[in-house]
Amino acid sequence: AKPPTSDEFVSKQKAYYETALEYFTPARCMFESNFPVDKASISYPVLWNAFKKVASVFTSDEQNALFHDTAVKVYGI
Repeated sequence: AKPPTSDEFVSKQKAYYETALEYFTPARCMFESNFPVDKASISYPVLWNAFKKVASVFTSDEQNALFHDTAVKVYGI
């Protein structure tokens, strides 16, 4: 009934992100969302904060890959 906080989201989803990042590395992963469809279950700021919390264990270069650089490579933008 109540949307999750970023901490609640991370506690439930972190293992999935960690597994993907372990196998593929930040150089081959990127964060994404399914907005506006996701709006029914979580707000964009909460989701964005959750992504930042998951990424906090990575270096600055790895975080740049997750939030920007990998998308630039993949989509050629």
